[in-house]
Amino acid sequence: METETDLRRHDLLIDGKRLPPGSGEYSVDIDPATEEPIALVAQGSAADVDAAVHAARAALKVWNAIRAAERGRILMRLAGLMRANFDELAALESLDAGKPIAAVMRQDIPAAIDTLEYYAGWCDKINGQVVPVRPDALTYTLREPVGVVAAIVPWNFPLMIGMWKIAPALACGCTVIVKPAEITPLSALRVGELALEAGMPPGVLNIVTGKGRVVGDALVAHPGVDKVTFTGSPSVGRGILQGAAGNFKRVTLELGGKSANLIFPDANLDNAVRAAAAGIFFNTGQVCSAGSRILAHRDVYDEVVERLAARAKSIKVGDPSLRETSMGPLISAAQMKTVLGYVETGRAEGASLVTGGARVGERGFFVEPTVFADVEHDMRISQEEIFGPVASVIRFNDEADAIRIANGTLYSLAAGVWSADIGRVHRVARDLRAGTVWINTYGYTDVRLPWGGSGDSGFGREHGDVAIENFTEPKAVWLAIDQ
Repeated sequence: METETDLRRHDLLIDGKRLPPGSGEYSVDIDPATEEPIALVAQGSAADVDAAVHAARAALKVWNAIRAAERGRILMRLAGLMRANFDELAALESLDAGKPIAAVMRQDIPAAIDTLEYYAGWCDKINGQVVPVRPDALTYTLREPVGVVAAIVPWNFPLMIGMWKIAPALACGCTVIVKPAEITPLSALRVGELALEAGMPPGVLNIVTGKGRVVGDALVAHPGVDKVTFTGSPSVGRGILQGAAGNFKRVTLELGGKSANLIFPDANLDNAVRAAAAGIFFNTGQVCSAGSRILAHRDVYDEVVERLAARAKSIKVGDPSLRETSMGPLISAAQMKTVLGYVETGRAEGASLVTGGARVGERGFFVEPTVFADVEHDMRISQEEIFGPVASVIRFNDEADAIRIANGTLYSLAAGVWSADIGRVHRVARDLRAGTVWINTYGYTDVRLPWGGSGDSGFGREHGDVAIENFTEPKAVWLAIDQ
């Protein structure tokens, strides 16, 4: 076991330099699979945020003085360096977040690289348009970078979601200050180093680690920050929105979910239950779009519960560094306590615990894949985001009943529909209140499609050409021809 004096210190990355925090304070980064310390991470302060904002503002002119096509080449070089350092990034992400290495190598790192390459191609294609208002004038529009962007990134997909914010902002000519989650900062710091190696000018991409209530609050309140993009909990999102109102900075929020996965009696149950299990147990249920509510028609309800429980029991929970591991630990002791608390709540409310519901072992934050049956729509485990491997299976009677239950939460991020009836799946997809609806599949995302929700799932969309609008401001130009 390493002592704190043996651990590597990870400093801030501001203006192209690794700098110690002004406070001199470091936090201990913990491996959630072993509860052992793995690194010391700088605790940034409001003064460090101010330095990063000044660096980012100065770098705006430098970044936008570079031809757009060349900015795209720099982003492509960064993507190439990420690919060259693929194994290192995967190992960092797995260790820091407790994510199974096989899943990180299959999804997280490839998705982050794909996002970067996609937006690298956008750099020289962010166009305005000529609008023929009247014959005695040339009138046209431009799209200009919004300015300095604060990207506040969650701990469940640190690198992938981080790149969802970093890549489009840089492509649009913005400069970025990334605030990684306090407990998963390592991959962001490494990518910041690779960006400099790719030729990105100092100050264009800054990484300030530390506590949300210090670094995050300082970024939201800082008058030199023009835009905040945040992924995380609804409670923190509300605080960000209130803080950003002080100087009217733009905000995009991707928040929580309580997504419903609807299984009709004519569905292919093999496929539906397999995807439903992946939809709630992938990443230990720590997914904003996790299909935590599995709505099964009364005619197939018992079979769905039985099959889902069997799948839950077959999941290999354990060491994330092993390729055969399917499910790793929860991110922290606090998250484990929250999840186990919801298990007790479900029991107290009268739901039937079919399988799971207990901690695995005595070391690491592991919890068994858990399935509740006989869940009523108004129970807390049906209404509140648990963010853990806990499935609630809810019975419905018909199509209208399924839609009523599915839409009956504060969230609206995603949903799934399983049926062989082509008319039904389109009707249900139309009526579901969700930013993404999967039909006869579940959980896929792609940077080319918009992503987001409404209500307690936030507002605004990420990905695709929508993200270009997030990080640019339109400008109208009017040139008089006849004087």
